[in-house]
This record gives sequence, C-alpha cells and structure tokens, in this order.
Amino acid sequence: MQKFLSVLGLTAAVLFGAVVVNAADEAKKEKPAEEKFSAKCPVSGAEAKKDQKSAYKDKEVYFCCEKCKAAFDAEPAKHAVKANHQLVQTKQYRQAKCPISGGDLNKEQSTKVSGVKVSFCCEKCKGAVDGVTGDDQLAKVFSDEAFKKGFVVRKEKKEDAAPAADAAK
Repeated sequence: MQKFLSVLGLTAAVLFGAVVVNAADEAKKEKPAEEKFSAKCPVSGAEAKKDQKSAYKDKEVYFCCEKCKAAFDAEPAKHAVKANHQLVQTKQYRQAKCPISGGDLNKEQSTKVSGVKVSFCCEKCKGAVDGVTGDDQLAKVFSDEAFKKGFVVRKEKKEDAAPAADAAK
C-alpha cells in the first residue's frame, strides 16, 4: 500500500509539474519577448538611449547624451550617414531598392554594412560597397543620395495605428 501511495504521489507531482511548465510555455507564447533596443549614437558612436532622441526624416534618431543630441540638432547634415544607418538599424526604415543604382534588389547580392544586411541589384553594385571599409562603406550605402534611392519609411502595423486613431477621437 505504501508503494502504491508513493507511486501515486510521484505521478501527481509529475502531472502538476507538466501543468506548470505548460502554463509557463503558454504565457511565453502570448507575450512575445520585447526586442532589446540597440543603436549607436550617430555623433559619438557610444550606445544610444531611448530617452535621448530627435525627430529626423519622419522618424527618430537616438543619442547617448544631451550633448550629442544638441550637436546633431545643430548640424544634422554633418551626421546624416550615421543617422540614416541608425534609422535602418532600428527598423524605422527598410530597404526597397539598390542604394547604388536604385534598381530592383537581387537577394543573392547582399552584404553586411556595420551590422545591417544590405542587398543590391547586381554584383557590380555589391562590389562597389565590398571594395571599401569603415566610414567609406557606410557613406556608400547610407549617404543622403544613396539612402533616398534605396530606403523607405517602414509603415506602422495596423494594431500599432489603432490606438492612435482611438486617441484622436
């Protein structure tokens, strides 16, 4: 009888544990993990903070401190390349065309530029970017001219837009 009660107790413990694990798994499914914010300040290169920001190209650029924010606000064109890069890095803009030619994208012709995957229309355009490094590579892809050719504002998802519409009423 004691053996039966031990087996029964063990079975109950295992079943209870399975229920707790399933409940935890379901909670994770319902609440998607929030993406960690990560961006470099376009002025200093330090880690940017969400509370230090300025409006830029219909979106926001983030900074490490008030001093860098003020420097950017005074001369945004001076920091445009790195600000444009950050707009793509933070997924506020997305790539739509080749930043070199403005042509349609060929997914097989892509490379990483400072942590951002960039696609091109052809091997020649990709080669032009692969042929340089550092700030020169950033400038090839994220200068205002290249940015205008290749990147567009990412549209808000419908569920994100709904609260704004409700607030306007």
